[in-house]
Order: sequence, then structure tokens, then C-alpha cells
Amino acid sequence: MTGFGKATLELENKKVSIEIKSLNSKQLDIFTRIPNLYKEKDLVLRNDIKKQLERGKVELSIFIESVGAEKETKINQPIVEAYYRQLQDLSEKLNISIDNEPLLNTIIKLPDTLKVEHQALDENEWELIHKGAQSAIQELIKFRAQEGAALEEDIFSRIHIIEDLLSQVPQFEDDRINTIKTRINDNLNEFVEKQHIDKNRFEQEMIYYLEKFDITEEKVRLANHCKYFIETAQTHEAIGKKLGFIAQEIGREINTLGSKANDTNLQKIVIQMKDELEKIKEQLLNVL
Repeated sequence: MTGFGKATLELENKKVSIEIKSLNSKQLDIFTRIPNLYKEKDLVLRNDIKKQLERGKVELSIFIESVGAEKETKINQPIVEAYYRQLQDLSEKLNISIDNEPLLNTIIKLPDTLKVEHQALDENEWELIHKGAQSAIQELIKFRAQEGAALEEDIFSRIHIIEDLLSQVPQFEDDRINTIKTRINDNLNEFVEKQHIDKNRFEQEMIYYLEKFDITEEKVRLANHCKYFIETAQTHEAIGKKLGFIAQEIGREINTLGSKANDTNLQKIVIQMKDELEKIKEQLLNVL
């Protein structure tokens, strides 16, 4: 979801820079920094972003470098003239000579001699800025697509690593079962004499006990989850949340394998699987 886009416009009296960036977020959060002149169009820009970006913390900024100015300051001539006439009359009454230039400097400092005129929004200018904002959004989308391709390659490689690790499990299963059987026999012989053991009952209990350590279902489900993960990731939809759910299911099967392992080699494989899965989950935070 991270990305950046920029557009620059050279208008008649100003240079306009439009920047948009996005960071990871579970939903779409939009923040804007817009000059007062364009504030009335804030909702238009927000709707453009909502239509094209589904998730992320998005910040849109518009910067103005003016040759003119967003607001112009002018001398309020009627007020200045009124001040001047009043001061002239006062100087004559008090018989005080005054120079015009110092008098003008004094008048300019008096209230209301300067007035600020706010510019009205030029719709033609806004259309150009609006197109620039659209261009910046498209640039951000392209940035996201490039990042998405790199993420896909990395995530798929880690899913394949989990699949490869899963394919190594069968080579340890026979020794694992034999080890469990031997341990049970040794523990039983330590406390019960052989002649007192009901062999049929013992075999039944052994089968029942070993079934609890059977990992066939976990292997099948884990393989299916990995396959489904890749199939889902190759669809052209916003699938970040869905991939997160599938990753959780993958994690459950890996954890069950670990709890049933009872074998050093299998535990090592499970640890490697968990490591790859955690890296996948971190990367999924960047996926829409």
C-alpha cells in the first residue's frame, strides 16, 4: 500500500506542485493539505481518491509558488485621502507645519489604510489542477503496482519454501513413529513386568496413541492452504485481508505439526516454516 505520486504545473502566475503518498493502513484514511483558495474542492479530491484507492493512509498536498499571490494587498485610497485631509486641517488649526512624505508614512500606519483582496477560484485554473491531481494519483497507483510485483515475488518464494519444507517431512516419519513406539515400550517395561502385559490390549492402546500423533491430515491441509494462497494472490482483486486469513490457517497447521512432532528433525522443519510465515505476514501488511 505504500506509494508516491507527484505532478507539477506551470500556470500563468504560479507554480503548483501536487504530491500524494500512501502508507499501510487497515482502511482508507485520507488527509489533505490544500491552500485556502482550493478548499471548496477538497471533497472532489477526496472522492477521486476513494474511487481509485481502496486502502491505506493517504496524504494529498498541494503547494503553491506564486509569481503573483493567492491574495493581494492594496492601498485603501479613500481612507488614506480622508486621513490626509483631516491631518492637514488639524495642522492648520494647530499651526504645525508638516512634510508630505513623513505624513504619508504616518498615515499608512493608521487603521484600514491597507486592504486585502482574496482571489476568487478560477474554474479553468482548477480544471488544470484537478487533472494534475489525477495524474499524481495514477503515478501513485503505478508505484504501488511495481511494489506489488516485488512483494508477490518475495511472498511466493516463501510459500514455496514452506512447500519444500513440507516435502521433507515424510523422510523422518518412519523413524519418528519407531522412536515413539520404543519410548512407550521402554516406559511400560520399566513399571510393568512383561508377563503381566496383555499384548492385544497393548497393541490396541498403541494404535490409539499413535493415531494422535498422525500428521497426515495436517500435511494435506497445509499443502492445500499453500496452493490456495497462491491461487488467491493471482486474482486481480483487493485480496490483502483474504491472504491474511489464509496465512492464519497455514499457521494453525504448522503449529499442529509442531505439537505432534515429537522429533527433533521435524521440530527444526516447523521452526523454519514459522520463520517464513512470519515474514509473509509482515509483507502482507503492504498488500491491498
